[in-house]
Amino acid sequence: MDMKKMMKQAQKMQRDAALAQEEIAAMTFEASAGGGMVKAMATGDMTVTDIVIDPAAVDPEDVEMLQDMVVAAVNEALRSASEAANSRMNAIMGGMKIPGLM
Repeated sequence: MDMKKMMKQAQKMQRDAALAQEEIAAMTFEASAGGGMVKAMATGDMTVTDIVIDPAAVDPEDVEMLQDMVVAAVNEALRSASEAANSRMNAIMGGMKIPGLM
């Protein structure tokens, strides 16, 4: 493979990766805990955008349980976002790791 062709392929891969990063950042991921009592939403760029707590989940005698549900929902939303981002980028990059893109 000649150098010019390799450079064109690398540039295309870089453009595709940049576009994928923008698409991923715009995606929304939702997860819940406690049977849906706590819901967390996050974007593909790992930003938590919303947390919804069912009033029935608020028990002044058991604040720890509510805290655990919030943490679980947030972690699951972020895990889903990360998994989707990794999957999308691996599809573009073919498993290659290029510094600055991943």
